[in-house]
Amino acid sequence: MWALELRLWETPERLAARPAHRELLGRLHQEGKIKMAGPYADGTGALVLFDVEDKAEADDLIASDPYYATDGVEIASVHEWNPLFG
Repeated sequence: MWALELRLWETPERLAARPAHRELLGRLHQEGKIKMAGPYADGTGALVLFDVEDKAEADDLIASDPYYATDGVEIASVHEWNPLFG
């Protein structure tokens, strides 16, 4: 699995891009490529857990979503994650 951590700011561009982004997340979840996703409770960031084989596939999914390049969204980190439970 790969963990994508985002930093978020309230910008009109980000808010306008969010519905399409969430629709894409939903499709990827139905396809089994995203395990979990959502914003932090304080609104300062978000976490997306990609259930894919390698970083190249995670990078391709990230690159396919214009939201991640939108003003008000910053990719803080992408790390391989090895869950112990779940």
